[in-house]
Amino acid sequence: MNKQQLIDQIRQKRSFLCVGLDTDIKKIPPHLTETESPIFAFNKAIIDATAPYCVAYKPNLAFYESLGVEGMKAFERTVRYLRKYYPQHFVIADAKRGDIGNTSAMYARTFFEEYDVDSLTVAPYMGEDSVTPFLGYEGKWVILLALTSNPGSKDFQLFADSEGQRLFEKVIIKSKEWAGPDRMMYVVGATRGEMFKDIRRLAPDHFLLVPGVGAQGGSLEEVCKYGMNKDCGLLVNSSRGIIYASNGEDFAEAAASSASKLQLQMKEILDQANF
Repeated sequence: MNKQQLIDQIRQKRSFLCVGLDTDIKKIPPHLTETESPIFAFNKAIIDATAPYCVAYKPNLAFYESLGVEGMKAFERTVRYLRKYYPQHFVIADAKRGDIGNTSAMYARTFFEEYDVDSLTVAPYMGEDSVTPFLGYEGKWVILLALTSNPGSKDFQLFADSEGQRLFEKVIIKSKEWAGPDRMMYVVGATRGEMFKDIRRLAPDHFLLVPGVGAQGGSLEEVCKYGMNKDCGLLVNSSRGIIYASNGEDFAEAAASSASKLQLQMKEILDQANF
């Protein structure tokens, strides 16, 4: 999916919602544990229920890897299901990979050739040669960690050099030399508020993947106030607030209701922005 296709999906669906598939075997409804593949059964129901309200899905690899081979089979089935039945949705593998060049090349092969996701979250700490192997696949995206919302982010990301430039700013400035806004996005936590202005000063045309709305307390209105650009430029992720809206047999319906509420808020914001 290229940038214009993603923008078109946002415009058509009046939504920039990404549903995070952080599927924890210990949190899914008990009746699903009797199925052949509980994780996939849960994901399939969530996808079918929420697809009308979102433009992207983001499986978090940690939740699948924690179950070993069976978990990765569920991840693969989930991606294949999306590709077959919901090909218009943008698929993000939230894996936060990044290593020396030849290792990154294998990670890129894994996710872009074997699993065929649209994009992958990548950690930039090891520099250019750890990121560029992911950029060798036409039509695939790198989503680089820039400014996250976890408490420990201040340990490094907000550290400023002698000239006052913070590390997250250096990451954005340098990485723009590797790829443009048609191939690269940035992760920016929803709890960052007015700091989105600093991000947009450096990356006015890039899409931002924004986790933290909902269960983590991020404000959708604040994210959009400071982070939206002329192309919308946002993929706002909600995971727990949608997929765990209910632990009963009505879990899919509850997820659809939560996703629908967010989509209606997004529609209002897009309408107000004349997008």
